[in-house]
Amino acid sequence: MIDTKHNTNHRPMPLEGIKILEYGVFHAGPGASAILGDLGADVVKIESGLGDPERYWTTLGRIDMSLPNGEGLIFQISNRNKKGIYLDIEKEKGREILHRLVKEADVFLTNLRKSTKVKLGIDYDSLRPVNPQIIHANISGYGPEGPMKDLGAFDPLGLASSGLMYVTGASEPVFIHGGLLDQATAISASHAILTALLVRERSGMGQEIHVSLYGTGVWLMYLNIMLANVFSLGPMDISPNRYDHPPLRNFFRCKDEKWIMAAHHQDEKYWPLFCKAIDQPALLTDPRFKDRSGRKAHSAGLIAIFDKVFATKTRDEWMEILLKEKLMVCRIQNFNEICDDPQARINDYMVDFKDRLLGNTTIPGYPVHFSANRAGTQSFAPTLGEHTDLVMHQIGYTDQEIQELKKEGVIK
Repeated sequence: MIDTKHNTNHRPMPLEGIKILEYGVFHAGPGASAILGDLGADVVKIESGLGDPERYWTTLGRIDMSLPNGEGLIFQISNRNKKGIYLDIEKEKGREILHRLVKEADVFLTNLRKSTKVKLGIDYDSLRPVNPQIIHANISGYGPEGPMKDLGAFDPLGLASSGLMYVTGASEPVFIHGGLLDQATAISASHAILTALLVRERSGMGQEIHVSLYGTGVWLMYLNIMLANVFSLGPMDISPNRYDHPPLRNFFRCKDEKWIMAAHHQDEKYWPLFCKAIDQPALLTDPRFKDRSGRKAHSAGLIAIFDKVFATKTRDEWMEILLKEKLMVCRIQNFNEICDDPQARINDYMVDFKDRLLGNTTIPGYPVHFSANRAGTQSFAPTLGEHTDLVMHQIGYTDQEIQELKKEGVIK
């Protein structure tokens, strides 16, 4: 039997042998190849000029994201597990090198605008003759067709166009911070790439695939959009107010100012257990709360009672009490608590990691467990052109040729 928790280093990574070539910037595109790198793919990132602009994104609101080398933390996240090369593909010799890399690649990934890809010769029609079996992965703001097909976009624009800024039910749009849609789009793109690789394995057929911020955002909104379509709901019809929601599907502040979340969909089953656990047997005989419709009609008053009850004990005390009754509750955790959460640790959802810039730190692990494989971050981002010589040697260039190309400014 394979031990899925210990002695994992000897297990192969699922995508070992898969080669990915990236010419992308910021997160929604590069984040996809970073995920595939978590699965063992060999990812080469091409940069030119000053490099990916995300290197120099060092502030997020009031947060200073600068690392000791002057670059930003988010670049490290978006470009983990990659080899970095500097290559000017606008020069003829640069395009020759690009084509050598494309010939050996399984996937070419880019998130540049449609017109820019054509101008640089990195669109599907330009690269397919070089490698007919290539999976050409594109990530855009709004999709491959339509009046917005060549517009650039960042995470906030995807949030805005897809309806995600109304998902909280607040009366005004709410800006969800932290690149949530960028990451979701990266996950969607990695999913699409894996699907295309499977198709190619079965049919021998390469193809172009396209993922967008807008499309991913709409996909995330699947349930919300269907509710709106079927029941003609407006964006504020699902209220963010706690007092407008069922008491057993709600959250409560405890004595230590920490919060607890309850999520029960079968009120009749869990209502007696909940009242017993919080030592409020009188609620069971109160005519206002005798059934689901009554509790719904008087939810504000009932939640006010619960608020007073939960304020008498700490969150951990309540967790112990409620879990004894097998109620569906959990702690509402902040980011720091997740890092030390035993449940996250034992499942490797949070893992210890040592990096040359970050030092000893804790990072999210790969969220899927494989019985026969291992997955996870191997390294954070390369410096600009860090692996140019290595990659050039791998595709057949000699030391002398490499030096000549450096003199001509084709590589660095």
